[in-house]
Amino acid sequence: MTTQGCAAPAQTAHLPATVDLSNEAVIQGKVVTRDGAPVSSAYARLLDSTGEFTAEVVTGDEGVFRFFAADGDWTIRVLAAGGVSVDTTVTAKTGQVAAVEVAI
Repeated sequence: MTTQGCAAPAQTAHLPATVDLSNEAVIQGKVVTRDGAPVSSAYARLLDSTGEFTAEVVTGDEGVFRFFAADGDWTIRVLAAGGVSVDTTVTAKTGQVAAVEVAI
């Protein structure tokens, strides 16, 4: 049996049809190499405006990650093989999908 650490759903490029954006602020992104190839099995961390850890997911086969967050400013920290760490800031707003692409 395979266990997913935090029981997060599979990270896919398509937002599930059950998501009601009128009630959600979504941060969705993709981790890619500098050549544009998707990076799977990287860790995407969600940090609040003070830098505190809030959540973490593992990127899927397409390099995709997704968080449901409160409105406001957030930092996405991507950790990948070889000790690579990249921070990107994003603003979440209810009713919108904040799209982020992180090149490592």
